[in-house]
Amino acid sequence: MTARILIFLGLFGLTACETIGGAGQDIQSAGRAVEGTAQQVENDL
Repeated sequence: MTARILIFLGLFGLTACETIGGAGQDIQSAGRAVEGTAQQVENDL
């Protein structure tokens, strides 16, 4: 029983890490898009 719980928690932890890593990449992409738009607006002024 204990081994099953540990396996479940380990798999859950790995899944959470992948999700957080993906979210970080998405946020980074959005930040680059905002930065690019801001640079274009600055250049147009």
